[in-house]
Amino acid sequence: MPVSQAISSPRLSPSNLNELITLLDIQVLGLSECLVSQGFMLELDGHDAPGIHYILSGVGRLHIAGAETVPLKPHTLLIVPPRHSLKLEVPANQAGIAPTVVPGREHKQVVDSISRFRAGNAEPMTVMICGYFKASFGASINLFGTLSTPIVEQFEASDRLDVYLRTAFDELVAQEIGAGAMSGALLKQVIVALVRRSLKSNALWMERFALLGDPQIARAFADMVARPGAQHTVASLADAAILSRSAFMARFSAALGQSPMQVLRDIRMRQAAAQLRAGDLSLDQVARHAGYASRGAFVRAFREVFDTGPAEYREGSVKG
Repeated sequence: MPVSQAISSPRLSPSNLNELITLLDIQVLGLSECLVSQGFMLELDGHDAPGIHYILSGVGRLHIAGAETVPLKPHTLLIVPPRHSLKLEVPANQAGIAPTVVPGREHKQVVDSISRFRAGNAEPMTVMICGYFKASFGASINLFGTLSTPIVEQFEASDRLDVYLRTAFDELVAQEIGAGAMSGALLKQVIVALVRRSLKSNALWMERFALLGDPQIARAFADMVARPGAQHTVASLADAAILSRSAFMARFSAALGQSPMQVLRDIRMRQAAAQLRAGDLSLDQVARHAGYASRGAFVRAFREVFDTGPAEYREGSVKG
């Protein structure tokens, strides 16, 4: 069946979706505060990672390259595709007056290790938390990496997204031990809220992602993520997806950009790296948990992904 027909398949089951979300790794690459006064427009450059933007207070309009203008009000949440610049506009109180455009890169302050972008010297009319993040499975599967158009959702104060984001912001400011892990965990709550909102919608934005838009491939992928050490083969994964071997290979590669065995290796190495950092298991135990009967094969696979051997990786993690 052609890849284009995948959308007509039954949607991913709640149990499979829950497994994927549970094992999704969120890394905060940076958070900043954007303040815009009336009659100004703050211009922000694009980033290689997807952006997350949340309106804490005020109203305005958001202009995103290649997309329709988005009206803003408190608790609007946006996920912006990688490499998309944006402009946050707070119109003047008189019609017909063009806003003053302020390039963010030229008006950035760093306060307590956090960037603050400001447009206008008057009291800010609109305050927005801006950031960039990575949401991934394993070493190379980025959930939002292929996003081409923005995701826009309107939340309420009772959803507490502002609490999660403010707390993540405070964690990064404090720079205490575990700040990165804590901020990632908080941002993950925001992503989960997005997924829940999507499931209540008639037009699931999740179906815009190649992985989640093909439920048969997603089922096989969820099994790989949940049981990386199992003796998976292309044939067994195709059976899990209820597809022929050739159809499974074609659709899997179209959805994830790599072959099933390449993706499985990355997932296994992610698990192995976490176990090596924890330091509770021997190298042979870590190898077996990753599905390798041969320690030598495990070491070669680990080195291909991390450019270092597992023993050296563990030693570096302990020193760090």
